[in-house]
Amino acid sequence: MCGIVGAVAQRDVAEILLEGLRRLEYRGYDSAGLAVVGADKILQRVRKLGKVNVLAGSVDLDVISGGTGIAHTRWATHGEPSESNAHPHVSLDNIAVVHNGIIENHELLRAELKDRGYHFESQTDTEVIVHLIEWELRTANTLVEAVQKTTTQLDGAYGMVALDKRDPERIVVARSGSPIVIGLGVGENFLASDQLALLNVTRRFIYLEEGDVAEITRRDVSIFDLGGEPVTRVVSEASSDHDVADKGQYRHYMQKEIFEQPTALKATMEGRINNDSIIVESIGANALEILSKVDNVQIVACGTSYNAGMTAKYWFESLAGVSCDVEIASEFRYRKFVTRENSLLITLSQSGETADTLAALRLAKEKGYMSAMTICNVAGSSLVRESDFAFMTRAGTEIGVASTKAFTTQLAALLMLVTALGKQKGTIKRSLESEIVQALHELPIQIEKALSFDKPIEELAPDFADKHHALFLGRGEFYPIAVEGSLKLKEISYIHAEAYAAGELKHGPLALIDAEMPVIVVAPTNDLLEKLKSNIEEVRARGGLLYVFADEDAGFTESEGMKIITMPKVSDIIAPIFYTIPMQLLSYHVAIIKGTDVDQPRNLAKAVTVE
Repeated sequence: MCGIVGAVAQRDVAEILLEGLRRLEYRGYDSAGLAVVGADKILQRVRKLGKVNVLAGSVDLDVISGGTGIAHTRWATHGEPSESNAHPHVSLDNIAVVHNGIIENHELLRAELKDRGYHFESQTDTEVIVHLIEWELRTANTLVEAVQKTTTQLDGAYGMVALDKRDPERIVVARSGSPIVIGLGVGENFLASDQLALLNVTRRFIYLEEGDVAEITRRDVSIFDLGGEPVTRVVSEASSDHDVADKGQYRHYMQKEIFEQPTALKATMEGRINNDSIIVESIGANALEILSKVDNVQIVACGTSYNAGMTAKYWFESLAGVSCDVEIASEFRYRKFVTRENSLLITLSQSGETADTLAALRLAKEKGYMSAMTICNVAGSSLVRESDFAFMTRAGTEIGVASTKAFTTQLAALLMLVTALGKQKGTIKRSLESEIVQALHELPIQIEKALSFDKPIEELAPDFADKHHALFLGRGEFYPIAVEGSLKLKEISYIHAEAYAAGELKHGPLALIDAEMPVIVVAPTNDLLEKLKSNIEEVRARGGLLYVFADEDAGFTESEGMKIITMPKVSDIIAPIFYTIPMQLLSYHVAIIKGTDVDQPRNLAKAVTVE
C-alpha cells in the first residue's frame, strides 16, 4: 500500500532505489526492502523492519551490486510488521515481486499454491503473486506472459513489479487500481508508484493506465493493454522538482495546499476502494477481525482533527448505525470516563505527535478499549507507532499551520472507515456501499469544481476588511464544517469567529447580530434546509449581513444584506467535504486583505507537542 521503486540500468542501482524510497517516506510504512540482480544472475535481497535509513545501513553498496532492482516500503495489511512480511517476496530464489494493494482472493490462491507444493514464508497476500508468477513461468514463453496470466487470477487492487534473476535485463510491471509510473532515461529506465521517487534521475514519465502490463529494459519500454495488445502511452515531462519548500506558482503554502486537495484525496483513496466497494483490509492490519466486533466508537482529537471527528460522528451513526462519541483530547485525558463494551478508540492527528491526543491514547490503553487506531498523516510518528493499527491519510507534507488538505483527507479516510465498519457489521448494505464508493470516486473532480470558485470568493474578502467578529452557521453534519470554517478564519485573519448549530441562534447568539456581524451559512439542499432557511430569516430580521453558500437547488434569491454563493449540487454523502473548500478559500482571502502571516499565524505551531 506504500512505495515502489524499480530500475534497469548499466550502473549499480541500489543507491537509486534507496533514494527513491526516501522520497516516498511521506506515504507511511513500517518496513522496507530491496532486491538487486546483476550480470552474474545472483539475486541479492535485503529487508528490514523500520525506516529506510535502517535498510540503507544494512545495504553494503560494495556488495549489493547490479543494474536491475526493485524496492518497496510496506504498510502492514495482511500480517504484522516484520522482516518476513516485508517486500520483496521471492519464489524458489528466482522470482522477486513487490506489490501495492490488496489481493482479495489471496486465501483461495494460497490454498491452491500449497497444494502445488509451494511453501509460504510470510502472512502477506503479496506472496501468492510471486508464487503464481513462478508457476505460470513454467509454461509461459516470457516473464510478461507469466505476469499477464497471473493478473487474470487476481481479485483486488495492485501495482506490482516482478523480476527473474535468470533474465536480469528486464523487469515487468502491472497496474490495476494502484498507480505506476515509468521514468525514461538514457540507456536506463525506471518505475515507481509516484514520480516523486524518480525526479532525481529523470523528468520524462509514462503513466500506466488501468490493466496495463509493461516490460522495461535499459533501452525499451513495451506496454500491453488489458487485452494483451501492444499500446502506446503518452510521455509527459515534469516541469520542476517536487520540493515541499517550493511554493511554485502560489503565494503561500496554505494556498498551495488548498489547491493540492484533489491530488491528496486521490492518494488517500488509492488502493482502498474498487469500482463499487471498500477494500476492508486496506484499513489496517487485522481490520477485518476488529471492525466486525465494534459496537461503539470513541474519537479523540484536537483542533481541526476534532472537527473532522465531529463530522464523522454523523456518518458513524446515520450510515453505519454504530454509536460514536467525540471528545477533545485535552478534556478526555483529565476526566473519569466509562469505557463502553467493544469500543474502538480512534485518534486523529495530522502530525501524530499532538501531546494531548497522544496522552489520551496512552490513558485509553489502560481503560479496556477493544482496540486503538489512529488516522494520521505522518509515518513513524508516536501515534502511529503506539496505536494497534493506523490508517494513513497520505496527504503529503503540509507546511501551512492552518490545516487544509490534512482535514479533507481525514474526512475521506473517516468516510471509508465508516463504510468498512458498516460493511463488516452488515449495517451498510451493498447498494449503499456502492453509492458511497461512487461518491468517493467523484470527490476529487467535485473538489476541483469547488476550487473554481476561488475568484468569486476572493471578491467577497474586502467585505471583511474592517470586521472584528464573524458568525458561522450550519445544521446536522454541516455544523462541524461551520466550526472548521470559523477556526480557519480566526487562525489566519485574527478575526474573532464563532460557529453555532443554526437552531441554537434563538438561545443566545441572536443578541450578537447587527450590521457589523457577517454571518456565513453553509446551506446545501438536504432534509434540514427549510429549518435552516427559518434561521436565516431570524438573522435577516435583525439586520445581519449574510453570506450563504448553497447549491443551485436550494432556492435562495440574493437580496440586500444577503449574498448567495451558488455551488454545484453534489452527493449528500460527500457534501461536508465539498463545502469545506469555500470555507478555506474565504478564510485565505480575508487573511490576505487583513495582511496577516497566512502560513505562520501568531502564537500557533503546526504540531502541538506540549500541553
